[in-house]
Amino acid sequence: MLYTAGEAAKILGIPASTLRYYDKEGLLPELERSSGGMRMFRDSDFASLRLIQCLKKAGLPLKEIRDFIRLPNDGQKTIDTRLKILSHQKKLLRKKMEELEDMMGMVEYKIWYYETAKRAGTTKVPAGMDETELPVYLRDAYVHLHAVPGKERKDL
Repeated sequence: MLYTAGEAAKILGIPASTLRYYDKEGLLPELERSSGGMRMFRDSDFASLRLIQCLKKAGLPLKEIRDFIRLPNDGQKTIDTRLKILSHQKKLLRKKMEELEDMMGMVEYKIWYYETAKRAGTTKVPAGMDETELPVYLRDAYVHLHAVPGKERKDL
């Protein structure tokens, strides 16, 4: 089945202008055109489009995505290169996930802090607690938030 840019964009949940931009940037080298020059997408194009979306969301610049997409044209000798690109991106994503988990922990701690303050009618109650009085799942965030640079910390 063939889809217009608008139809394909609707299926993917993105603007049609994004698909036109991908094409303009050389990310869709095998894209079919109608006799009138309209971009036409096949069912088989959706895997490539989803890969482009994934790599873009994973932080790969469009130029690198374009290079990655073209690698299969050079045959099996590029498998190691493709693997290195994806492995490197995986490491970057893992680091970003750890950073997001740290941020989530701090946000959860502050939510707990203000919920506790709201119940007590004052921020003095949670502010007066030390980490041993906190729920266990919040202690790492508390320690990280209150860490003093240059000072070694002893375990509890």
